[in-house]
Amino acid sequence: MFEWKPEYSIHLPEIDAQHQRLFVLAAELHSALTKGKGYTVLEKCLANVVDYTKVHFATEERLMAQYGYPDRSAHKAEHDKLTAQVLELQKTFRAGDSNISLDVLMFLKDWLQHHIGGSDQGFSVYIRGKLAA
Repeated sequence: MFEWKPEYSIHLPEIDAQHQRLFVLAAELHSALTKGKGYTVLEKCLANVVDYTKVHFATEERLMAQYGYPDRSAHKAEHDKLTAQVLELQKTFRAGDSNISLDVLMFLKDWLQHHIGGSDQGFSVYIRGKLAA
């Protein structure tokens, strides 16, 4: 379900490495869920995804600011929305909603594929252009 594919690369090594790490963390969460691991393990896996997502977004936002990315506000707003959604899923999970597991996995899969394949690609083209100049 969470497998890094070369077509996900945005050709910025630092960001690609972080995206790959997010895939690994999401795969660990998926594995814990499918193996019926207990609440503590699941909560830790989910917290790892949430925490690393924040680190990743901060890196992207730093690069956008550094290189004057013109769509920075819109991209940051997308990050803020995604962060709020992940935090809400985490809150629901911590409140004991056992149905949240599938929602979390589907959300993560959709986000990883569409955010990386969409807005991150545009961000990457701009940054790579600046680096080549």
